[in-house]
Amino acid sequence: MEEFDYDLFVIGAGSGGVRACRIAASLGARVAVAEERYFGGTCVNVGCVPKKLFSYAAHYRDDVEDSRGFGWEIPEMSFNWQTLLKNKNNEINRLNGIYKAILDNNQVQVFQARARIKDGHTVEVDGKTVSTKYILIATGGWPWIPDYEGAEYAITSNDVFHMAELPKRLLVVGGGYISVEFASIFSRLGCETTLSYRGDLLLRGFDEEIRHFITAEIGHDIPLKLETNIDKIRKHDKGLRAFLDSGDEIEVDCVLSATGRKPLTADLGLESVNIELAKNGAVVVDDHFQTSEPSIYAVGDVIDRVALTPVALAEGQIVARTLFSGDSKDMSYQNIPTAVFCHPNLGTCGLTEQAAQNQGLNVDIYVATVKQLKHTLSGRDEMAMIKLVVEQQSDRVIGLHMVGPDAGELVQGFAVAMNAGATKADFDQTIGIHPTLAEEFVTMRTKRKEH
Repeated sequence: MEEFDYDLFVIGAGSGGVRACRIAASLGARVAVAEERYFGGTCVNVGCVPKKLFSYAAHYRDDVEDSRGFGWEIPEMSFNWQTLLKNKNNEINRLNGIYKAILDNNQVQVFQARARIKDGHTVEVDGKTVSTKYILIATGGWPWIPDYEGAEYAITSNDVFHMAELPKRLLVVGGGYISVEFASIFSRLGCETTLSYRGDLLLRGFDEEIRHFITAEIGHDIPLKLETNIDKIRKHDKGLRAFLDSGDEIEVDCVLSATGRKPLTADLGLESVNIELAKNGAVVVDDHFQTSEPSIYAVGDVIDRVALTPVALAEGQIVARTLFSGDSKDMSYQNIPTAVFCHPNLGTCGLTEQAAQNQGLNVDIYVATVKQLKHTLSGRDEMAMIKLVVEQQSDRVIGLHMVGPDAGELVQGFAVAMNAGATKADFDQTIGIHPTLAEEFVTMRTKRKEH
């Protein structure tokens, strides 16, 4: 029997990689991991966690303003960027330590260096060559900036977490969840923020009706330059001048490019093995996350399926159990709940109305647009929308969408019901908690009339 130094060598100590390490080690495998940057990957360091902390900071501005309608007399607000930055860094450092401790406590050999694949069972790392029965690629993704004149003056979502000063004027370029989140956040932290997007509606890929609604809601607070591309950026003594293809010119201190991310597959030695890559550089895998090189697997953002931390965690666990316990459970990508932490929040689970129709399903649509009770006194001109997509034949709720406060918290619970096969009748038979926004999900009785 051929002997290897390790049973599993993982490249990347982000969410998917660390989960695979922990599960594999708990099943008796000898595991090593290489991480050249930081423990916890994108989510912990430059993604979900610090972004949500910034989102909380931004919401406090709204909360203080809203409180005045309820009798609170609060002196003029001031915001200290350095305090937020310092406290955020302390929390991220704490989480880095937790991820490292998970690896150490499970006797995982950690290489804090870049790893390169030499062949299907050999990895070069930290000046050493080690052998391994299996390799797992979990290197994640990285933001990219399109090529245009002055693109070097733009920053990415990675950079916003380390800005020395808060810009007074900010242009955010892009219409996906990262761009709308940061536009919402920085506009409330005191930046004069403009959002530019090449499409006519924000958040491509989400339900069309929800897209119309959230675009209008965000547009109440932030100037939107839709159907517009950035043409070039020029630097001058007072900051940056962004030129848009609409002919508009915007004077700003900072341009945040949030136009997409690409899988991190360069300089991994993939040319030395039989691994198929997609056009965008993503690693192509089968239903069990196996590449075209039988001993090499890949999970997370690097395979560019569903770029969400909990998905990477689930994928990493499946690979570890498949290899070391014989449990070959398939990954389900149905009814994955997700949220966009813009203002107001957006939460979604299941199919959009358009996806259901494209699958040939006959559906009933229930929609409600409401004003949250809180805003009857706050004076804020903010509406909420909730929507259900119901398959006619089975009466199952196959799509659930919401724009409103704490959408992620609410949709997570409904995702459980949807995975359990809940029908519209089940929703209707559920007593609502009054007065809440969530009760609207169980009180809608009238189908949307088609035009």
